[in-house]
Amino acid sequence: MNLSLFLFLIGILGFILNRKNIILMIIAIEIMLLAVTLLVLISSIGFDDNGGQTFSIYIISIAGAESVIGLSILVAYYRLRGTISLRT
Repeated sequence: MNLSLFLFLIGILGFILNRKNIILMIIAIEIMLLAVTLLVLISSIGFDDNGGQTFSIYIISIAGAESVIGLSILVAYYRLRGTISLRT
């Protein structure tokens, strides 16, 4: 559980400290989602429950869809502005 908490804190710090770079913000969100998934898996193994493992598969698939949507918005933003920097 400490590892998932540590990863979640790294994701929060990465999101807060890298407000200028959109790619690093998306990566920080992905780290936070994977930390939550790890915590769900650890607790499902601890409680001997298969529902948590199924729920973690859903979380991973939603995280993948979120990455695709975020990167497509990034491509559209780049085509509109010519740069991916948020402060121009």
